[in-house]
Amino acid sequence: MIDYLIGVDGGGTGTRVRVASFEGTELAQASGGPSALSRGIDNAWITIGAAVGQAFAAIGIPATPLGSCAIGLGLAGVHNKQWAAQFVAADPGYALLTLDTDGFTTLMGAHGGRPGAIVAIGTGSVGEALLDDGSKVEVGGWGFPAGDEASGAWMGLRALNHIEQVLDGRVAGRAFAHEVIAFCGGSRDAVQVWLGQANPAAYASLARFVLAHGDTDPVARAILEHAGREVASIAAALDRSGALPLALCGGLGEALRAWLPPQTLARCVPAQGDSAAGALRMIRTTLEGAVQ
Repeated sequence: MIDYLIGVDGGGTGTRVRVASFEGTELAQASGGPSALSRGIDNAWITIGAAVGQAFAAIGIPATPLGSCAIGLGLAGVHNKQWAAQFVAADPGYALLTLDTDGFTTLMGAHGGRPGAIVAIGTGSVGEALLDDGSKVEVGGWGFPAGDEASGAWMGLRALNHIEQVLDGRVAGRAFAHEVIAFCGGSRDAVQVWLGQANPAAYASLARFVLAHGDTDPVARAILEHAGREVASIAAALDRSGALPLALCGGLGEALRAWLPPQTLARCVPAQGDSAAGALRMIRTTLEGAVQ
């Protein structure tokens, strides 16, 4: 018997979990580290399990009752079908499991399961739309460094390229470059070490410097203006008519609103819920389908 529903939003920077009763009342939430499948299948399950355990502990249940739980997960990396299959095969014993991309669960949360479009911008980026006829459109989501335009990692990569040129003496550096250089170790040798260890989340950690200097530094401003154009391009490809409501989601969604072209900004509406809420909606829909 299923007594609890769990919604999970797992990305390259962090994991968010919601636990609800079978009837749909939200009971608790918790968060943890990254659970993107690119970090490893075992790591993803360990991180998710710890966050789920924290949520149950908050409602006085010391051990997660896996056999009484239906879990919906929206995870970064599900586009890789091999990783997705390995993740499902490692299910620790949930009564019911449904898995999709974190982009899809973000879409479900943002528009309450109704037609609409989202561009989710965090460590990575992806666009998703649910059309009026029930079909789904996806744009982007190719992963860093080949894709993930406008994302934190994408911005960080461009910031790194700038400081490399500054350290070489090819271009002049201002406060923006000096802060990034200091963050990455303060010297050419230290930056080389940083680069050798960096993953997408590390690159994304540099986005805050880009945002902080967007109004004062021409390089940071150019990165943000380019990011705004990339978001507009994703949104246009999702919905050529421009009729669907568009929500900017993810950790950097709100910050990039200021850099959108006016016609894209005019389409934007607030998201009704987040990806974890969308994952809860997804597992409930799956559960209702299983009962019918």
